[in-house]
Amino acid sequence: MIYLDNNASTPVDPEVSDAVFSSLRRKFGNPSSAHDTGKEARQFLGSCRDAVAALLGCGSDEVIFTSGGTESNNLAVLGRAGSIGKGHVITSVIEHPSVLLACRHLEQTGYSVTYVGVDREGIINLDQLSDAITGETILISVMHANNETGVIQPVDEIGRISRSHGIAFHTDAAQTIGKAPFSLSGSDIDMMTIAAHKCYGPKGIGALYRRRNLTLAPLLFGAGQEMGLRPGTENIAGIAGLTKALQLSARDGALRFAHTSHLSDLLLARLKTAFPDILLNGHKSRRLPNTLNVGFPGTLSHELVDKLKDRVALSTGSACHSGAHTPSTVLKAMGLSDTKALSSVRISTGKDNTVEEIEKAASEIIEAVSELMHRPSQTIRSPGA
Repeated sequence: MIYLDNNASTPVDPEVSDAVFSSLRRKFGNPSSAHDTGKEARQFLGSCRDAVAALLGCGSDEVIFTSGGTESNNLAVLGRAGSIGKGHVITSVIEHPSVLLACRHLEQTGYSVTYVGVDREGIINLDQLSDAITGETILISVMHANNETGVIQPVDEIGRISRSHGIAFHTDAAQTIGKAPFSLSGSDIDMMTIAAHKCYGPKGIGALYRRRNLTLAPLLFGAGQEMGLRPGTENIAGIAGLTKALQLSARDGALRFAHTSHLSDLLLARLKTAFPDILLNGHKSRRLPNTLNVGFPGTLSHELVDKLKDRVALSTGSACHSGAHTPSTVLKAMGLSDTKALSSVRISTGKDNTVEEIEKAASEIIEAVSELMHRPSQTIRSPGA
């Protein structure tokens, strides 16, 4: 199996595994306990928080450990709204479901939400965002890089717009951290989501950067851990893994980014040679270096993914409901037809992939696509069909 689905989850780095297992063996105490074993765990937790803060370019008291990206996004969106009690939220139509569904929940409880569109390259419409701001706006939440297309959003500009209006700005950077250069230093970001399993760390652990003095309401209630915003005994092993993953990203990032970019460019070139009419969805250069979202005219993406499932791991953004495949909402928001959206797959390279693997994967994909193209024509079932 050649694994090219690193935007879904990355393999755990061996150094990260070592850090996790070491903490399980040696830091097993409850950080809230008063005895020396608990104190040792508490000190280790503090050292991890300090390390993560230094790597992100923020203060230690601004790092909240969570169970992952979904919880961090929910805490940012629902926590900010809950701390104020009413108001208006702005987000984009291409956000992760953990942001979109949190916003839908807010609408059901009396808040208003504006969903800003994107252009054909997948970049948010800044004029529409600015026009949506009202005196009631309490939060703007726009992801840094889209998980399906890899397109990087203009978060610096959004941050400046938010700051000029005194509005809190949250960005979901789960796909960015570990895959592209990023720092909070000097930014206007008030909250940022991190997920360890997207950057060669373990699943079930993440973090939310929360700017000092920005008020949030907790979603859970308990003994008051994580500055009262995320109660529950801390996942020390997971935190150790997240910390090590971020440290490795800082150490090896430049090499990783160049490597995955080279692999992605090589794969796209091979596919274009075989299929000159291949579609590259999203901005041509303003995207994560490891991410390609490509469409093969005359195919159905779910059939291609299934055909390659034991040889090459790819992903499709379409959803399947009772046998009918619904096109990706992200690609539809970019103006793609159902046919084009349903022919598109996401390919995301990783630091452990090799040139040899990419050459082999290209051959496998080309063979599979050719077989699908030369079958009798298929009828694409659109939503509601």
